Formats: sequence, structure tokens, C-alpha cells
Amino acid sequence: MMIQSDWLKGIVDWSTLYSINLTWSLVVLFMYLLVNKLALPRIERSIDKSNLKSEATQKAYHTVRLVSGTITIAILLVVWGIDFSGLLVLSTSIITLTGVALFASWSLLSNVTSYFVLLFNNSYRRGNFVRIIDADNYIEGYIADVNLFNTKLITEDREIVIYPNNLVLTRPAIINPRNKWKTIGKFTDKIPTDIEPKS
Repeated sequence: MMIQSDWLKGIVDWSTLYSINLTWSLVVLFMYLLVNKLALPRIERSIDKSNLKSEATQKAYHTVRLVSGTITIAILLVVWGIDFSGLLVLSTSIITLTGVALFASWSLLSNVTSYFVLLFNNSYRRGNFVRIIDADNYIEGYIADVNLFNTKLITEDREIVIYPNNLVLTRPAIINPRNKWKTIGKFTDKIPTDIEPKS
């Protein structure tokens, strides 16, 4: 009985000593749960509107949980006084490289960022016919699926074209054009010169 009361007293003393850390830890964990509670249903609604497969939902869930969990752990370590001053240069470099990689058009990770933009953009829903224009070239097809790194297009000739997500977003695109051209091609038509000017 005496051992149990000493153990209980030790817990009370420890929680009193670290009450601020415990309070902030509870706030951080609550924010983590709140973000997941609000973000995950919104992602699910967006995927339902876009008619994408349930695999897209799972990929989005895992990515959101991974990012929010990593940020939560980092904040908890700071709350409990883990000293990051020795890792400041390394962590700054990693954050800079990751930030550039998530948004630079040449980076593979920018496809992941583009994936989430495509999920929330109803223009790129499954089944829409899209013509993507790249300088004087173009490609067109039906959107079959949006994956973490690329978008799958099915052409009129039933060919499957895998197109990077960041190029889908950064190139001009015509969604459900009135007329369909060839699957892949080059703009060769010249502007008609026989149009009479309006008076």
C-alpha cells in the first residue's frame, strides 16, 4: 500500500512539475486529431465528386496522416525541450530542399503537390475529356485516374498515356472541348486569312 501511494505521489509531483508541457502536449494532440477529423472527410468528398477510385482516397489519407503526424511529433519534441540548435543548419537545409522539391516543376515531389490540387479541382474529374497543350504540341484523352505522381489518360484509340501531374497543372488544358482532334499531335493549322474584317 505504501509503494502504491509513493508511486501515485511521484506521478502527481511529476505532472505538477511538467504541467505546462503536458498542457501544450494535449493542445498539440487535440489539434492533430482536429486536423485529421476536418481534412480527411473533405478529401473524401472531393474524391467522390471527381469520380476517382478508392485507391486515391487511401493515398491521400496516408499522405495527410504522414505529414500531420511528422509535424505533430516535431512540435511535441519542441514542447518537451528537445534542443534542435545543433541540427538547425541540417533541418533548415532539409526544409529548404523539401520546399523547393514540392513546388519546382522539375522535381518529382511536385507531382505529389499537384496530386492534391487535382483532387480538389472538379475540372479534372474522372471521365472528363481533356486536351493538354504543350507549346505547339498537344495530347488529348479521357481522364481514367489520378495517381500520386501521374494522371492516366485513355485516348480515342484506347491507348493509355501516363502524364505527370505537375505538367497537367502547369500546361494549358481544354476540358471537354467541342471537337476532338487526333490523339497526339502538333498544331499545323494556320490562321485563316480569308476572314473579312468587321466594318
